[in-house]
Amino acid sequence: MTPEALVRSGTSWEAVPFVCEITLLTAGGPVGLWELWDRTERDAPPFWAFPWAGGQALARYLLDNPAIVAGRRVLDAASGSGLVAIAAAKAGAARVVAGDIDVNALAAIGINAMANSVTVSARVIDFAASDASGAEVVLAADVFYQRELAGLALRFLRRAARSGADVLVADPGRAFLPADSLAPLVSYQVPVLTVLEETPTKVVTVYRLA
Repeated sequence: MTPEALVRSGTSWEAVPFVCEITLLTAGGPVGLWELWDRTERDAPPFWAFPWAGGQALARYLLDNPAIVAGRRVLDAASGSGLVAIAAAKAGAARVVAGDIDVNALAAIGINAMANSVTVSARVIDFAASDASGAEVVLAADVFYQRELAGLALRFLRRAARSGADVLVADPGRAFLPADSLAPLVSYQVPVLTVLEETPTKVVTVYRLA
């Protein structure tokens, strides 16, 4: 099964709860998630099959504050479904690259971007080996949920900032959030899927890397 066929096989089109301007292919509830995960044959869940809390908040922030990305080159790292990248494109970014290490995510990004009538380039991004490739704005949501990944993500984002990029991240207060390195911009009460978060809403903060 090709990545595109796999992405379509266990998902349906749903409006994003906190960003209703955007529609994504989304796995249908707990049963749909586990079935889709079995099909991926990967150790990690299909993170591209849901609009995660941080991604919803960061996408909302960009759509409400388009000047942040308008006319600029944007990289959405660990893009998953492409939600934040799609929001950046809708907000007027000159060019948007969505990066992820999962080839199925890259397929989902392409399908979702086309369905939302925006142009997003999807490519492999590995926090340990990749760089921001000249992006003027670097975005990352929901990347601080595991210790090793959080460390790799922070080093990647710091390299991007040193290269001159404006770095924005969003997170619902997960265990490995590097709060000392972040300046809060705004917080939202975001509706989320209980299959992911075990609660109907999460408080999510959008930060700038200090």
